[in-house]
Amino acid sequence: MAGGGQLRVYLGAAPGVGKTYAMLAEGRRLRAGGLDVVVGLVETYGRRGTQEQLGDLPVIPRRTVHYRGTVLTELDVDALLARRPALALVDELAHTNVPGSRNTKRWQDVWELLGAGIDVATTLNIQHLESLNDVVEQITGIVQREQIPDAVARAADRIELVDLSPEALRTRMAQGEIYQSDRIDVALDNYFRAGNLGALRELALLWLADRVEEELADYRARHGIRAPWETKERIVVALNGAPQGEHLIRRGARTAARVHGDLIGVHVRLDDGTLQPEPPALTAQRALLRELHGSYVEISGTDAAQTLVDFARTESATQILLGPTSRSRLRELLTGSVINRVIRLAGPIDIRILPPPGPDRIALPKAPRRRRPAHVSARRSRAGLLLGPTGAVALAAALSPLRSSLGLSGALLFLLLLVAGIAGIGGPAPAAATTLVAALAADYFFTTPWHSLVVRHGADLASLVVFLCVAAIISHLIDALTRRSQEAARARAEAYALARLAGETIRGEGRTLRSLLAELRRVFGLDAAGILAPTGKGWHPVASSGGPLPARPEDAPFAAELDQGTVLVLVGPAIDEENTRLLGPFVTQLRLAEEHERLTREAAAAQSLARTDALHTTLLEAVAHDLRGPLAAIRTAARRLRSADADGLPGAERGDCAETIAAETDRLNHSVANLLDLSRLRAGRVPVALHPTAVGEALAAAIASLPGAAAEIVVGPTADLPPVEADLGLLEGALANVLANAQEWSPPGAAVRVDAGAVADRVDIRIIDRGPGIPPDERQRLFQPQPGAAARYGRRETGMGLGLVVAKGFVEAMHGELSVEDTPAGGATFIFSLRRAGH
Repeated sequence: MAGGGQLRVYLGAAPGVGKTYAMLAEGRRLRAGGLDVVVGLVETYGRRGTQEQLGDLPVIPRRTVHYRGTVLTELDVDALLARRPALALVDELAHTNVPGSRNTKRWQDVWELLGAGIDVATTLNIQHLESLNDVVEQITGIVQREQIPDAVARAADRIELVDLSPEALRTRMAQGEIYQSDRIDVALDNYFRAGNLGALRELALLWLADRVEEELADYRARHGIRAPWETKERIVVALNGAPQGEHLIRRGARTAARVHGDLIGVHVRLDDGTLQPEPPALTAQRALLRELHGSYVEISGTDAAQTLVDFARTESATQILLGPTSRSRLRELLTGSVINRVIRLAGPIDIRILPPPGPDRIALPKAPRRRRPAHVSARRSRAGLLLGPTGAVALAAALSPLRSSLGLSGALLFLLLLVAGIAGIGGPAPAAATTLVAALAADYFFTTPWHSLVVRHGADLASLVVFLCVAAIISHLIDALTRRSQEAARARAEAYALARLAGETIRGEGRTLRSLLAELRRVFGLDAAGILAPTGKGWHPVASSGGPLPARPEDAPFAAELDQGTVLVLVGPAIDEENTRLLGPFVTQLRLAEEHERLTREAAAAQSLARTDALHTTLLEAVAHDLRGPLAAIRTAARRLRSADADGLPGAERGDCAETIAAETDRLNHSVANLLDLSRLRAGRVPVALHPTAVGEALAAAIASLPGAAAEIVVGPTADLPPVEADLGLLEGALANVLANAQEWSPPGAAVRVDAGAVADRVDIRIIDRGPGIPPDERQRLFQPQPGAAARYGRRETGMGLGLVVAKGFVEAMHGELSVEDTPAGGATFIFSLRRAGH
């Protein structure tokens, strides 16, 4: 730092994690060691722990500033410069000074101190960093006005993260260790939500990790260290514009996601003086890299392998992913292999060479037909027919100058070797053609008279006949060996397929019909495989892989009946006898999969029926409770009125009885209204008219509908909230039901609090009570009632047993969500989450 001063920053994810406490503790430790430490400015906010940690540290008096009739205090930079301590403790680096101060920002004051050679320790929250401002706003829904450039924080000589888990921070907040009691609920329900704190904590860790990476790179550069240090996985994917590049990118992205590493796609453009067009596939590959959160780099060089390895070293890459070469073997022989050069140059960097993605269909090896030659591909057969006869003539001609030393028998041995090779390449037919041509060529070049097909000597004729016989025998033996090899390959493939099916059955890993059909199509090399089920008008596909499927089983090349009238249909190469034997286990597995899916559907239906029965039971309990109380009160009041003449009740008591009957009648009306609303919800006949709705208006109407409730409900500010997409009547009813529930369960004297805030594209309304809270298991069952659940939500005297179920239905009808969580300081918090209007 200029002037010799060093900057220490205590970084936190949120207020209250203990940054100031940690700074003061370090200051006390250094002062105890003899260092001149003073407090330039510290904000304790009345926190007891921070005040105690301040202790006897010397404090520089603050500078007073008069602004618009108010006396404010700021850091006294001049006093610190005059005092010239070894270390100054200055809180809140991102603070904005009062207008008219020497510097606009406190970090500029700190810069002056550093320039004067004074070390400074300061505090900073992650949300004040300029580069993260928009991310923090997206997470918390709050715009941070006070910001500092990232370069200021990154210039610090030492950054220490003061970390605290979201749960621990919320507990501190609930215990009043951070804010005053009147601000706790608002903070916990807005900025200090567990999800917000977790996201801010991750932001702080990631930002600090990037800073550590910069320091590490600077250290390696200063010390001339070129070998990569595997502090973080960085995967470099080499892209040459070939179509398999997308396969490489996806594999690299999966690996990077597993190890939380970086993905970098690199294209090396050869700098050979020629204008090279960009491969068409690169555009799509760049887009795919962006989609998978990777980066793309294009570099130039005269040597592709050296350039790629140099880039990987510069980026401290730990892996390089390469695809198969697209060069021909001849070109590799002439110019060398790029892959081999990368492997030689890479040193400690891991090199992974990925094969091209496999074909969609991998058919079983064809079984050789009985009493037929072994199967040979048409390409090999054509090659044998071309090379065999031509090679025989060429070989005989090449050997003819040696006829005096070789003789006919020696030439026939060379030709026999050629026949054996052709038999292995192209099969019996090319071998037979080669044998015939070889015999004629031997006669032409090695029997007298020369260069004619006439054979004058019986010994030569016998040699040619023996050659034909031996060549035929060798061709037959080679064909038999080829048949055995093909049979073995077929047997291995069948055993592998059967072992996979058996293994999944033994492990109890039931496969879906679709996955089994896909496996069946791959094994047999089919165009399509599917299951058809009969309907009143024909057939419809239950599951399929590939396509198109025939409309009827009769139209398919192969069909096999499964269970309950369904039929397996296969489209593609004919299923021969060998394939039929292997097809049996697949059909068995398909039948088992069908049975499994049928049982799963029945179990789901039974579970749904059980939930419905439980709901009906719960509703009956709630209805019985909601109706029993008002009816009992009405009956008691009616009896008293009926016996008024006999008992001589005064007029005041008669009036009380009448008021009781009226109030209980209202409760009955409310219960009946809830029942009607519930029946409409169950029937899907709730009319919903979504319009931009003011949250404050809906809350006011809901509170007004609860007699005597207004004094017990405290509503936070709602004027600045954006409108929500809602039906005012439904929202009012839902809020009224939940407010009444919260009011009853709060202890005497404790108010129900309502807070609301905008979060991203929605608005959350939180209704907080201070009651006994909800156990976790009961919270999970809150809106999935079980028998007896009304004991918690139905034992009310205000007819609210059905209220929560109705409220949830109303909110969901408006495409919102109603959930519940524990209040950290005790109680339950109901959360209405509604879409913002226009989103």
